[in-house]
Amino acid sequence: MFKSDIQIAQEAVMDPIKEVAKRAGIPEESLELYGNYKAKLSHELFENVKDNKDGKLILVTATNPTPAGEGKTTITVGLGQALCKLEQNAIIALREPSLGPCMGIKGGAAGGGYAQVVPMEDINLHFTGDIHAIGAVNNLLASMIDNHIHQGNVLEIDPRTITWKRCVDLNDRALRDIVVGLGGMLNGIPRQDGFMITVASEIMAILCLATDLMDLKQKLGDIIIGYSYSGKPVTARDLNAQGAMAALLKDAIKPNLVQTLEHTPVLMHGGPFANIAHGCNSVRATKLALKLGDIVVTEAGFGADLGAEKFFDIKCRKADLKPDAVVLVTTIRALKYNGGVAKEDLKEENLEALQQGIVNLEKHIENVHKFGVPVVVTLNQFITDTEAEIAFVKEKCEALGCDFAPAKVWEHGGEGGIELAKKVLEVLETKPSEFKYLYDDALSIKEKIHTIATQIYGAKDIAIEANAAKSITRIESLGLGHLPVCMAKNQYSLSDDPKALGRPEGFTTTIKEVRISAGAGFIVALTGNVMTMPGLPKKPAAEAIDIDEKGVITGLF
Repeated sequence: MFKSDIQIAQEAVMDPIKEVAKRAGIPEESLELYGNYKAKLSHELFENVKDNKDGKLILVTATNPTPAGEGKTTITVGLGQALCKLEQNAIIALREPSLGPCMGIKGGAAGGGYAQVVPMEDINLHFTGDIHAIGAVNNLLASMIDNHIHQGNVLEIDPRTITWKRCVDLNDRALRDIVVGLGGMLNGIPRQDGFMITVASEIMAILCLATDLMDLKQKLGDIIIGYSYSGKPVTARDLNAQGAMAALLKDAIKPNLVQTLEHTPVLMHGGPFANIAHGCNSVRATKLALKLGDIVVTEAGFGADLGAEKFFDIKCRKADLKPDAVVLVTTIRALKYNGGVAKEDLKEENLEALQQGIVNLEKHIENVHKFGVPVVVTLNQFITDTEAEIAFVKEKCEALGCDFAPAKVWEHGGEGGIELAKKVLEVLETKPSEFKYLYDDALSIKEKIHTIATQIYGAKDIAIEANAAKSITRIESLGLGHLPVCMAKNQYSLSDDPKALGRPEGFTTTIKEVRISAGAGFIVALTGNVMTMPGLPKKPAAEAIDIDEKGVITGLF
């Protein structure tokens, strides 16, 4: 009988989190318990393990997502479980799910089948409150901006230049563009404003890139919220906001410890999207995991053109991380979809469509190789995959100079990932990483954008619209042109056109807007029609979620 992900999760027998911590070498006094199965890890733990040797770092990424699903988190969890079955000291480092996709189009985000992180319902809903804290901090700064203007505007903030938006962790298209301050003099100064989803907030990026509490406070103070009438940047520090903001994040900055269905330890912390943010879990969680485990399996959001590129060029650059291997996830169904097969026909063998669609995988392999990291391609297998299709993909991967191993972790958990885990261990042993960044800090902003668009997306050229060009000039005049670039692009295509599947060529990537995230330490370039506040689909996932009189949740995934 088929069981849904949530049914599998609800039937799981979890270990007390104290036991999971003990196996990971975490003493009980370092735990701040959130019930029996969740805990935050204390600041003192970082100090206690700082002299430990770092483990090996494996990044799990994927081809461009399709309606058929790729199962990147499922593979990440299953690989971690499989490594533990092979008696490796493995730890998984993941992002926290956002309520936006949980209630919108995607559903839950804690893996799937028998490769899940639990307690699944808690993780997908409010977890330990980190994302809510980030939203409160974001909106505290927004309220202090409007209050400062209302109370006399000593800093002479030009309301027309305010770039700081409010946020909420839900998909709500009606909040994209709004007017605040209506209703008379007591309600402030009317001005145009808007909301973004919390996981796209600069506060989320800062939390994920901060090394400790004081570094967090410094970065919060560096946030540029807008400009004065004379053109001078105004920061959160100018508003004396950074102390209160950091205080609200004093617990949120601590990584969360949970477990998989097979009790593998998971550090789950931070949750930026990779299409509109940098898409990686927190530096603190990853670095702590590297001190605790011999092998750390982490993931970056969406396809390798987004999450992996940002992991390499932003997170690794900021945190001095050097990944040892990449696992690139794809499915037969996704490749056939990229070859032009309709979703309802993906179960049928179609080697011709596979031949046409595999160019998407080829491009992602080429991209990862540009960073000097060895690649293992894995097929997240479905029962409809045929031997001929699997053999075709294997042959193509090996011809492109990367290793290959299938995985059946959704169906069999860690046992279904043994072949993949053995291949990863072989690569770690025989193929040393020669990791390098895609571009140098010294390049101009335009040169960095051009490099990403042409080298990673495969664009012929870029087109920077007038407002974006003005923003680039301003950012460079502030001496911030050395920062890395975080490209905001749709996830469905290598290009900025979500309908251009496979491996589009000859296109131009259009840069609509450029923003400075001075606190996070990167520049955001928005391409095409990408938006930082998603909308709900015609039939939101929320319509299927329910709870009964015993508190049992259904329909979450």
